[in-house]
Amino acid sequence: MEVVLLHGLLLLLPLAGLLLYRYNTTFHYFCKVAFFHCWLVAMATILSPFAALRGRSVENMKLLRAAILPLKRFCGIKLQVRGTEHLNSKEPYVIVCNHQASLDLVGMAEVIPERCVPIAKKELLYMGTVGWACWLSGIIFIDRHRRDAAIDVISQTARTMWRENLRVWVFPEGTRNQNKSMLPFKRGAFHLAVQAQVPIFPIVISPYWDFFSSKEKKFTSGTCTIQILPKVETRGLSPEDVPELTEAVRRAMAEALAEMSGNPRGDQGGGTGSPQCQKDPTGTTY
Repeated sequence: MEVVLLHGLLLLLPLAGLLLYRYNTTFHYFCKVAFFHCWLVAMATILSPFAALRGRSVENMKLLRAAILPLKRFCGIKLQVRGTEHLNSKEPYVIVCNHQASLDLVGMAEVIPERCVPIAKKELLYMGTVGWACWLSGIIFIDRHRRDAAIDVISQTARTMWRENLRVWVFPEGTRNQNKSMLPFKRGAFHLAVQAQVPIFPIVISPYWDFFSSKEKKFTSGTCTIQILPKVETRGLSPEDVPELTEAVRRAMAEALAEMSGNPRGDQGGGTGSPQCQKDPTGTTY
C-alpha cells in the first residue's frame, strides 16, 4: 500500500509542476530564468572545445550567436528590428546599447554584425565554461574597479580596431537598468570611438515590461523592438569633446526609448534623429 501511495505521489509531482508553471507567475518566472541560464551554460560547455580548435578569435562569436539565437523561440520572444541598413558599414565602429537584463543577449545575438565583440566586466571571465567561451570568442574584458587598467584596455582596443577590422559592442550604462529612463552613461565607449576615430551606432532595445520583470517575477511571451539609430561620426573630435558626445548620444537613445515606451517626450527633450557633435575650426563644439 505504501509503495502504491509513493508511486501515486511521484506521478502527481510532474502534474503539480505543470499546473504551477501554467498558473503561478512566480514559479513560471523562476523556471524560465533557470532554463535561460542553464541553456547558456550547456551551450558554452558544448561549443567551447570546438572554439578552442581555432583559439581565441572574434570568429568564434558566430558559435556564441548560433547558441543564443534559439532562446528567443524557447522563451516566446518575438523580435522586431528597425534600421538594420545602418549597420551595413564595412569599417570598424562602436555600438552602444541600453542594458536592461540578461535578455539583452537575445537582442544582441539578433543584430550583432560580423567581427563584433562586446566589452564585458572581468568577473564574467571566471564563470566556468561561460567565461572560457567568452574568452575564446575574443570578448574584451575590463576591470571596472581599476581605472588605470580600464583606460589601458580602451587604448589597446582603439589600436586594434583598425588593424583587425573590429567592431565593439558596449553597454554604456554600466549596469542593468529596468527603469523608465536611462542611467547616466559611462564615457569609456565614447573615448574608444574618439581615440580610434570610428563612428558610433546607437542601438535601443524597447522595455520588457509587458512580458518580463525581475521585480514582479514575471516572464511570459511578448514582442520586443530593436531600433538601430543612424551613425554618429567622431572624425575630428578630441577627448575634450567626449562629454558632449556622450550626452548627445544618450539624449537620442533616451528619446527613442521613450517613444517605444509610449512616452514621446523622453527624459531629455529634442528630436530622435542622429545626434551630431562636430567641431568648428576654432575648436568649439556645437
